[in-house]
Amino acid sequence: MNNDFFNRSSSQRQGLGSSSSSMFSKEESSVGYRSDAELVTFIKETYKLFAASMLAGTAGAYTGIGMAGTVQSMFWLFVILELGLLFGLHFVKHKTPLNLMVLFGFTFVSGLTLGPILAKFLGMAGGPAIIANAFAMTTIIFGLFSMFAIKTKSDFTSMGKPLMIALIVVIVASVINIFIGNPILHIAIQGVVVMLFSFFIIYDTQNIIQGNYETPIDGAVALYLDFLNLFTALLQILGIMNSDD
Repeated sequence: MNNDFFNRSSSQRQGLGSSSSSMFSKEESSVGYRSDAELVTFIKETYKLFAASMLAGTAGAYTGIGMAGTVQSMFWLFVILELGLLFGLHFVKHKTPLNLMVLFGFTFVSGLTLGPILAKFLGMAGGPAIIANAFAMTTIIFGLFSMFAIKTKSDFTSMGKPLMIALIVVIVASVINIFIGNPILHIAIQGVVVMLFSFFIIYDTQNIIQGNYETPIDGAVALYLDFLNLFTALLQILGIMNSDD
């Protein structure tokens, strides 16, 4: 398997995680007190938007598979569009319905850019099973760590800075490996990504249930990127492990 495209794609995905964390987590300190009823509403709205974002991302991925050649040939153009929508969302998140249009536009395009990767796997022997296994593992990990975040008495909401530093290190290592192209190093990096975004799930979940994000959109984007990065990392690990190259 040619790892160059996967290295570039994983660096871009992790970069999106970094951009989202740096923009949206800054709002936590400015959030005012929420009553219990307001907090319940906030949590429900966050997870509704997360679910809707997953549907938009899935639709984008399905579309991207069908036009994988086009997306790959203009990959960085779609990446710029994706980043533009993410940054734009930060500035319009209070403006309904524009905020929802930008949110679902971003998640759709993020799924679109995932299309070429999925198409490559679908063209491999056993590729569909790899995709299904990666998605199942992502769902299980996401669910388990979300439950842990809810049930544990430990407070992980102060882990933002250490997680961001770790994410930056991972991004730098990923960029370096674009030029090195070492599959062993790539597996190691993606293994770290799995662990890192598992902690991000705990961090983001606790911030959501404590009402620390300014809007439900902030929390939904954080969860979406946690799931997306976890899925792509597991997909690449399973893909390399099952490759004959």
